[in-house]
Amino acid sequence: MNDATLERFYYDNKIVKYFGAATIIWGVVGMLVGVIAATQLFLPEANMGTPYTTFGRIRPLHTNAVIFAFVGNAIFAGVYYSMPRLLKTPMWNKSLSWFHFWGWQLIILAAAITLPLGLTTSKEYAELEWPIDIAIALVWVAFGANMIGTLIKRRERHMYVAIWFYLASFVTVAVLHIFNSFELPVSLFKSYSAYAGVQDALVQWWYGHNAVAFFLTTPFLGLMYYYLPKAANRPVYSYKLSIVHFWSLIFIYMWAGPHHLLYTALPEWAQVLGTVFSVMLIAPSWGGMVNGLLTLRGAWDKVRQDPVLKFMVVAVTAYGMATFEGPLLSLKNVNAIAHYTDWIVAHVHIGGLGWNGFLTFGVLYWMWPRIFKTTIYSTKLANVHFWIGTLGIVFYALPMYVAALTQFLMLREFDDMGRLAYGNFLQTVVELVPMYMLRAFGGLLYLSGAIIMIYNMYKTAQQGTFQEYEEDQAPALAKAYNPKGEFWHRAWERKPVFFTILATVAIAIGGAIEIIPTILVKSNVPTISSVKPYTPLELEGRDLYIKNGCVSCHSQMIRPFRFETERYGEYSKAGEFVYDRPFLWGSKRTGPDLHRVGGKYPDSWHYFHMQDPRSMSPGSLMPPYPWMLENTMDYADLPAKIRTLQKLGVPYPEGYDEQALADLSDQASKITANLKDAGIETLPNTEIVALIAYLQRLGTDIKATAGN
Repeated sequence: MNDATLERFYYDNKIVKYFGAATIIWGVVGMLVGVIAATQLFLPEANMGTPYTTFGRIRPLHTNAVIFAFVGNAIFAGVYYSMPRLLKTPMWNKSLSWFHFWGWQLIILAAAITLPLGLTTSKEYAELEWPIDIAIALVWVAFGANMIGTLIKRRERHMYVAIWFYLASFVTVAVLHIFNSFELPVSLFKSYSAYAGVQDALVQWWYGHNAVAFFLTTPFLGLMYYYLPKAANRPVYSYKLSIVHFWSLIFIYMWAGPHHLLYTALPEWAQVLGTVFSVMLIAPSWGGMVNGLLTLRGAWDKVRQDPVLKFMVVAVTAYGMATFEGPLLSLKNVNAIAHYTDWIVAHVHIGGLGWNGFLTFGVLYWMWPRIFKTTIYSTKLANVHFWIGTLGIVFYALPMYVAALTQFLMLREFDDMGRLAYGNFLQTVVELVPMYMLRAFGGLLYLSGAIIMIYNMYKTAQQGTFQEYEEDQAPALAKAYNPKGEFWHRAWERKPVFFTILATVAIAIGGAIEIIPTILVKSNVPTISSVKPYTPLELEGRDLYIKNGCVSCHSQMIRPFRFETERYGEYSKAGEFVYDRPFLWGSKRTGPDLHRVGGKYPDSWHYFHMQDPRSMSPGSLMPPYPWMLENTMDYADLPAKIRTLQKLGVPYPEGYDEQALADLSDQASKITANLKDAGIETLPNTEIVALIAYLQRLGTDIKATAGN
């Protein structure tokens, strides 16, 4: 080709450097918070005696930091490096790139401030309140616009497989975030979900499952398809396998959310759909794993020496393990064992630490020296990081599997008299403490590896010379192109807008078929006439429960198993949750289920339990909440809360916003009088009074068998 036909252009490495640095800095912060949270589960004193550092507040801080700050910045670093090189053009708009970078970091900072303050929606992986939700949507759209603009001005005719995954991730995350974040604001940092109870649970786990799919999986498959062949210097094993596994993965994934809600009050047909499609998921998921590992054919000798390939091989293997385990956990008989136990925690961290973490480390170790025009400072340190990280995963995951099986077997055991052998849930928790200690040790090992990486990256940058703009050249894309006999998918690959529309249709079908009937067909949620809206004081107590992250440790969903109904009471019914915005079914029981706790204990028991859990439950791992006995509630927003819920369909009487404060005072006075009878003096406007009102309401709307 004649040089005159070539166009010269420059790749922007500065944005890659910034996203790469943000990845590892936020990663260490998120992992450190995780180690603190893990320590709190066997050492309650690690909650540090303040409301801002309790497990319920920092657990969502940890998940948001590692998912959106660590993994999110890793995705963006990887995309901003690979996409221009695959398309032979710089990113479309440099200003959008920097708006994306600074906007995303400000969102992370907002999360780091609001979550410890208890400003949360309590929805898993979507805890941030409505102003931050809007900011996320704007920044995400800027990222997508920049990608699509780059595709339009590309010099490479066909989109490589990595870009298919980038596009599908952008479209799907936008759809998931927008629909799951439908909420009606009460004030600047308080809102109520547009969905209630069963519908809210289904939408949340449609989002939660597919956030894992399209934020933690598909973009990383895109990164795998670019960086693994680059690191191995081998072509991708099979182009046709990548086509089959891409389209089947994005279509099937969107149906699988209900497997998080098996044996709950979700309609049976939705549970069955979730299970069927989850089992089907193993094929496309393993298609990606096989394509990644077989790309290394003929290059396994390099794996012994190259830490980059070591990280990538373990990452792809962990992806295969996690995506085998996911369908396994969607089988009802396995889910009955695993749900609400530490098995789910282990499963999530095999994917998070192994797949996301190790692939991120591999990508950074490969990319960082190239933008600084040097080699990695210390291959030996990178290998040390690999082995420490691998040991960290083992020490994290294995004790969690042991903990899960131990707890399940204890919970379901009956004695010769037909009574629960371990009637007190706490008896099972204290047995898990050694496993929790090992888990924290594993997390500490993994964090230590990441700190070693920071040093290695810093020294690599110091010894190299940063190349802000990297020159390349390629011929312009010819306009006329319509070859005969072209493979059908090759034709799609040169039509990015058409391709994006097809991907959008593929991801929209599953969610629509599951969610729309659940919301519109009333028989899916049979109503119960005795279930009434929360009183104003109960509503304030519920918001306090949400603020303190109690849902992180306590479920409110009793499954129809004898060992659960004997322990907690009558199993939960769909109609009991029609006024729950958001739903609070939970996903992990570090403490007992609370759905039937109303009336089980006197008000004074709850007072002393919040003051010092061990005074009422010896050996409890729950932190004390003494400030609740002193902190007073501000009920200024109560009328606005009532009006907002009325707009959402809660049948409070017209004009009730003006009466609500008087009703609240009456109920608070009754609880205060009960406490006084037990020798406890407290003010009616303290947090503890509101929380007691909510806890005493739980499960009392229907006549239920008292649990042990």
